[in-house]
Amino acid sequence: MSKPKVFEKPVGVTDYLPEAVERLRRIETNVMACMRRWGYREIMTPTLEFYDTVGVASATSDKKLFKLLDRWGTTLVMRSDMTAPIARVVSSLLRDRPLPIRLAYHANVFRAIEEEAGRNSEFFQTGVELVGDASAEADAEAIALSIACLKAAGVRKFRVALGHVGFLHGLFEETLPGRVEAQEALKDHLLRRDYVGYREALGRLELPESVRVELEGILRLRGGREVCDQALALSGSPTAQAAIRHLCEVWAVLNAYDAVADVLIDLTMTGDFNYYTGLTFEGYASDLGFPVLSGGRYDNLLGQFGRPAPATGFSLKTNRILEYVAANDAGAAARTERVLVAYTSDAREEALRQAGAIRASGGDVSVTTVRVADAAELPFSDGGGSVVFNGAVYDRVVTFG
Repeated sequence: MSKPKVFEKPVGVTDYLPEAVERLRRIETNVMACMRRWGYREIMTPTLEFYDTVGVASATSDKKLFKLLDRWGTTLVMRSDMTAPIARVVSSLLRDRPLPIRLAYHANVFRAIEEEAGRNSEFFQTGVELVGDASAEADAEAIALSIACLKAAGVRKFRVALGHVGFLHGLFEETLPGRVEAQEALKDHLLRRDYVGYREALGRLELPESVRVELEGILRLRGGREVCDQALALSGSPTAQAAIRHLCEVWAVLNAYDAVADVLIDLTMTGDFNYYTGLTFEGYASDLGFPVLSGGRYDNLLGQFGRPAPATGFSLKTNRILEYVAANDAGAAARTERVLVAYTSDAREEALRQAGAIRASGGDVSVTTVRVADAAELPFSDGGGSVVFNGAVYDRVVTFG
């Protein structure tokens, strides 16, 4: 491999220019403020973790972890998600803290990916973990909060889809008992939203017609509260029935939150993380073909760190929300005003005093102060109501001299 040029960077990482950083920080600030209002307190964990603890417990497959050795030969990983590190903290530093515990975070995470266009090795997540509450109310709280956070981030049009890993597990165990490979193949098609491949896979299994029709029927289990009744009639599996009853309870709580207009039930969802144990959900923004939000229940993870406890949570995919915000100019009205204060040498004292006053006027005004030889001949060009000076765009100019 040839030596990289000084301006090159590894595949899957991004440089964020000032305009993008402003949008990203605005998203982060607004979302974290929303989480605080719901009673979640921010936590920070290290970028590096031990492979044998957090690395093994993470939701990311081993081959996608960034691994390195410290000087003693111990294998470390760069965190691939935030859920496993927070489980470690809750089970150690917060071990004596009574449950439930509500924690929020914003962090960059790392996953080794193949060289495919549009895939990131480093990306940002903003999310919450609610530890110690197994109820439907806790799941509904996580979903309702995720909806509030999407709105706070500037996502105007979206839908949140709910599923439950227990439904498909129970249904497949009932209809394909002992056929683990067939079950996993069908789940993989559903995970990739490959419904044509799912039907073709069913055809190759040589199932009784009644079973084939039953398994094809789950593709129609998408919609509102009525889907729960349809699913209860589809499978008699105790596991599947319990999953649907839990979804019904969650829907009732979401209705009390007045949040069901943004939600649909999709029982083809399987959840793409191996630690999910119950309800899962994903949020999709209009005009984007991939989720901007994912979450779910993971009741077994904390037991790996010595403090068994139920938990649920979600993360916003902040990079993808940034793409949406940039494309839709969402949040532009909240951008701080940029003011150029220009002055001659004779007016320096008054100009800098006024610049300070503008900066102190509430903290929402950005001021750039420049010195020019003659304020009457400032080298400005009109940019459709704005002013351009030395490549920077300003909303207005205040001159002294």
